[in-house]
Amino acid sequence: MRNIIYPAAAIAAVMGLVTPAWAARPMITDDARIVDAKSCQLESWVKNNRQGGTEYWALPACNFTGNLEFTVGGALTDDAASHQISDQVVQIKTLFRTLQPGGWGAGLASGINRHPELPGGNDWYAYVPISFSFGNDALVLHTNTGWKKDQISRRAAFTWGLGSELAINKRNWLIAETFGNSESRPYYQLGIRHWIVPNRVQIDATLGNRLGTGAGDAEQWLSIGLRLLSLPFLP
Repeated sequence: MRNIIYPAAAIAAVMGLVTPAWAARPMITDDARIVDAKSCQLESWVKNNRQGGTEYWALPACNFTGNLEFTVGGALTDDAASHQISDQVVQIKTLFRTLQPGGWGAGLASGINRHPELPGGNDWYAYVPISFSFGNDALVLHTNTGWKKDQISRRAAFTWGLGSELAINKRNWLIAETFGNSESRPYYQLGIRHWIVPNRVQIDATLGNRLGTGAGDAEQWLSIGLRLLSLPFLP
């Protein structure tokens, strides 16, 4: 189910490169899953960017109806010159087919990512997540295809993502993915996910960079996250 504060021009450039998908941590490539009916989750993480700036993200999401997940959240970013809200996200997501062990699932997500520090800095997006489960969820593959419109440049781009979750055991998973858009060189991310309390409390860590660059490159990042999922409680 997976997105910095610099001078204005730099922010606009970076946001144009990243695929706007809000997946189950720590992935950027989204999965064909939503929060359980009448339940909520909180995905939060800290992302440290080698080229400067630390992002603090929180994305609460709830499923009020049974097949419609509603997310509202954003990011606060610190760098050497400022401390401000860099992202405000609103997204809805639904499923056409529920992912089952050994099967496949598909859905649709759409939303807006607003950048308050940039006049007119709104990114509209939509994408289709499709997931495939193998060996009773021992390996799950995710694909995303979508579209994004950058209101600053007034340009639209094709977005994509390809990700995988590989089970080490019941509580630990390895994550690998690549993602990007039609106007730039793609990114990759590698990480691990651990369930402290199965299906309720998860922690994770990732290391990412742009493809074709080496370790220590200016675009490298490190993230550490916490995900909390509730029992059903909504009316």
